[in-house]
This record gives sequence, C-alpha cells and structure tokens, in this order.
Amino acid sequence: MIRIRSSVAAAVALGLGLGLASAPATAADTPTIVLVHGAFADTTSWDGVAAALRADGYRVVVPDNPLRGPANDAAAVERAIADIDGPIVLVGHSYGGAVITNVDDPDVTALVYIAAFAPVPGEPAQLLLDPLRFPGSRLLPPVLRLAVVDDTHGIAGKNVDGYVDPAAFHEVFAPDVSAATAADMIAHQRSIALAANLEPSGPAAWTHLPSWYLVSGADQVIPPASQRFMADRIGATTSEIPASHASLVSRPDAVATVIEAAATH
Repeated sequence: MIRIRSSVAAAVALGLGLGLASAPATAADTPTIVLVHGAFADTTSWDGVAAALRADGYRVVVPDNPLRGPANDAAAVERAIADIDGPIVLVGHSYGGAVITNVDDPDVTALVYIAAFAPVPGEPAQLLLDPLRFPGSRLLPPVLRLAVVDDTHGIAGKNVDGYVDPAAFHEVFAPDVSAATAADMIAHQRSIALAANLEPSGPAAWTHLPSWYLVSGADQVIPPASQRFMADRIGATTSEIPASHASLVSRPDAVATVIEAAATH
C-alpha cells in the first residue's frame, strides 16, 4: 500500500528539488484542482494525489474522461467544471494532457502535465510517440491490444479501442508499484478509442496559460525524451523524477508538490 504524506513534508524528505509550495492563503484565492485521468485508467488513478491535495486544504474534482477523442473529452471536462466558482488548475496525466490542452474555460489559470501529451494545434498525440524521433515506448503490440467495443461515438454503434494487455501492465505501465497496486489498476483499466490518439488537436490552452510539466524519467509508455521535448516546446516549468508512467500512483506526493506549485504561482 502506498503511504500518503503531506506534499510539503514529502518535498523535504525526498529532496526532490521541485520547490516548496506554500499552503493557500484563504479560501477565496484557493484554486480548485481538477485532475483528468489518461488512457488505461479511471478516476481512481488520482486517489493518492487527491488525498495529498485535500490534506493541504485544496478542493479537488476528478471528472470522468470518456477517452473518445480530445475534442469530445475536452467538452466533457468543460461541462464538469462549468459550475466551479473561482480559479481552476487543470491537471492531465498521459492522454489527459491532450484533453486539458483542448479545454477552453476562462476560469482556468494554470495547466499541469504529468507524463502527459502536450500537443500543438493540428498535431495528433500519436506523432509524439514516433519511434524514430522518440524511441523507447513499449506501447506496441502485443503489449497494446485491440478490441471492438460498443460506442455511440463510433460507426454503427461500434468502435475499435486499445488497452494494455493485463499480463504486461505491471512491467510496462507501472513497474514501480506493488503487485497488489498493479492488480487494482488493472481491475480499473479503461480502454481508449484507437482514433483518439490520431485526432488532430485543437487550439492549445498552453499558448495563453502558464504550464508545469513533471517528466517521468523511467517511462516506458511516453518516452522521457518526448516528454522533455513537449515540456520545452510549451515553455513549461519542468521537473523530473525517476518514476514510471504511473507516477501519479507510485509518487503521489511528488506529483502533488508540482500541482501545488502551479496553484500558488
């Protein structure tokens, strides 16, 4: 089981060098943190991070990400945050980064990318996994499996989805968590429409919002070189930890520390 500590204490104990984020001053100026999960996961992937943030006084919202495509999924997030009063910090993990990039909401004040896609307008996320530019991803067959699923967004009520082979999930997606935690993540795995990573991204929110990026240096899904490239391209405040793609599960306090830095900028 992963032990949750306050993010400030973790920054000191782990020596992350990420910068300590002070606790919010008042309820009025405290942003709501909205955590958007990625592919092959659901909202429970954020449980450890959400607990750390709530312990530090933040309101946290974890909307469902339909995993159908950036435009559709960004619209779903926009609906989920429409009634939130005050500033919002949007956080995306993995494919969730493509989603928050496409969210258009005037209350969003900062973006945080956790081992996430940060596409430019017109760019499909799949290009950021190009093995010639960014070698190292193991998200390929037979690790990546395909299945036909019922989907109202597809053709004739069907769609082709991708998912991580359960037999390879722990080794590839989250090797730095326990076997029991990996089994729980597998039980909560959700497939993503194959077309989602092929859909060109729309206008990018990072062009007018400050951004933070936490690179997972041992990622076998989105290569670290791709993450560093994206972080540099969007001008993000960047830090890196030696974690797998599932850093939000294996290192929740480190992730929370970066989010709090964005919330208090």
